[in-house]
Amino acid sequence: MIIAVDGPTASGKGTIAKALAAHFGVPHLDTGLLYRAVGRQVFLDGRNPDDGGDALAATSFPESLLDDPELRSEATGGLASRVSVHPSVRKALLERQQTFANQPGGAVLDGRDIATVIAPHADAKLFVTASVPARAQRRWLEMSRRGENVTREEIEADLAARDERDRNRAEAPLRQAEGAALLDTSDLSPETAIAAAIALVESQAVPR
Repeated sequence: MIIAVDGPTASGKGTIAKALAAHFGVPHLDTGLLYRAVGRQVFLDGRNPDDGGDALAATSFPESLLDDPELRSEATGGLASRVSVHPSVRKALLERQQTFANQPGGAVLDGRDIATVIAPHADAKLFVTASVPARAQRRWLEMSRRGENVTREEIEADLAARDERDRNRAEAPLRQAEGAALLDTSDLSPETAIAAAIALVESQAVPR
């Protein structure tokens, strides 16, 4: 069973995708981490994330970079959003994601174009969203726990800018795929959101 989970940053899609993978017993891939690694590699190379050639060169990042805790930082998230607008970068990472999705037994993938590009044939499709204030509050709490000094207002502005880039990029824009179930987590606890996601997947993919 292939499960596609799409949505904007800090919507809860990663937490939900991991829980779905555990519940249904299939592997999970956070595809956004691949783009974060590209963004991080561009930074390490001292290159320009807005330059297609520099971003493409960074897709050859070493596997060890996926374990770098800096990939989860807000700065790297911003770089990921910038490198992801380049068609050449998306093409370079496409096969890797599709191979993971189509492995025997299935998989859960979360990102921004899973159900629209990577696995439009997925057995279950979710589009997880939340309001910008709710997402900013979650990210602020997460960053505060890590000791990062940033205001909610700064995070809201950054999230809004990322949403704008992701929804309006020419290649694989962020959108709810046809047939994808919408799950708004703005006012839901993680446990409630996960339970709702499991029910939505079962309604789409599990015969009754």
